[in-house]
Amino acid sequence: METNDTRNADPAITDDPAGQRIADDAAGMRLALQWAERGLYSTSPNPHIGCVIVKDGIVIGAGVTQPAGQDHAEIQALKDAQRRGFDVRGATAYVTLEPCSHYGRTPPCCDALVRSGLARVVAAMEDPNPLVAGQGMARLAQAGIAVSSGLLADEAHELNIGFFSRMTRQLPWVRMKTAASLDGMTALHNGTSQWITGAAARSDGHAWRARACAILTGIGTVKADNPQLNVRAVATPRQPRRIVVDSRLEIDPGARVLQGGGTWIVAAVTDHEREARLRDTGAEILTLPNAHGKVDLAELMRELARRQVNELHVEAGTKLNGSLVREGCVDELLLYLAPTLLGDAQGMFALPALTELAGKYPLKFHEAKMVGDDLRILARFMDKANVGDKTSVIDKNIH
Repeated sequence: METNDTRNADPAITDDPAGQRIADDAAGMRLALQWAERGLYSTSPNPHIGCVIVKDGIVIGAGVTQPAGQDHAEIQALKDAQRRGFDVRGATAYVTLEPCSHYGRTPPCCDALVRSGLARVVAAMEDPNPLVAGQGMARLAQAGIAVSSGLLADEAHELNIGFFSRMTRQLPWVRMKTAASLDGMTALHNGTSQWITGAAARSDGHAWRARACAILTGIGTVKADNPQLNVRAVATPRQPRRIVVDSRLEIDPGARVLQGGGTWIVAAVTDHEREARLRDTGAEILTLPNAHGKVDLAELMRELARRQVNELHVEAGTKLNGSLVREGCVDELLLYLAPTLLGDAQGMFALPALTELAGKYPLKFHEAKMVGDDLRILARFMDKANVGDKTSVIDKNIH
């Protein structure tokens, strides 16, 4: 599955979908998935859902879930059809996740679908939220609507891998991004790293930032690079939460990552004076020590899930990268490899030397794609690979 800003301009999607011919259920669900991708940067913590309503083989309405507290995709699609003057009675709705059946920030979508007179609802997957978990489809069936699920389920799961992770594991999906030379080096020993990869890869990295609920880095990166840690290279309706792991509260209150407020600083110590200065910037302090005086990274992941973080995007230095990998906190690596060699320099991860190959960290290639002159690789840790899509996408045109 490609993930970059051009997805929102897919030629199969138009702002006026009415009149498109749909040959079969698979075509209807593919269009619904494309609509779901329109919410990739905006719907969290809700899942990215698309809905397409088809009658007599013609699209009469389409919608995507809006930001939290606003219409879900099904309601948007019904309103779209009504606005265009179409009668949805007897139509089929293709939706990328089971319609909700509970009251949250919005009323149940099931109720609106039943009232609409739809004849059939096709869902890609059952909702993993225990408040739904099959109840939505059951309610529709009880109302006399024909229901089915499982169509293009892998694609639907992949699109919402973070939401599924939070619901089923009570953990965010953790994606660690790094840019490196072909020999695996991320910076010179003097810290110089700008830029190893090209502009296209850097823009693509911002697209991955944009889809995340939060972006995490460490105090070492803040001291060395003073990053903003926000999304700039792609258009996005919201900025992800910024998180800094800073065990001893060493961060300068003037650091750019604190500008604009809302940053979460994760510490292992309590220092009321420093905390007060940081709170004056709008930051929140999370104190999560482990037994060794460092931040308890595993507990941090659980806390982020409790705070409704679906996808966590990590851009950190060698030490924090290594710690996260060692503690089993990382699900996926997002690697940008430049066609260059740096020789003796800083590597990607500070990991202990192995004495036998049995101690290696096995991963599975999930995707490989050229982005400009650089190679983008998605690789999933083998013990996490079954959480995501079981299929891989390797670009056959790589050369």
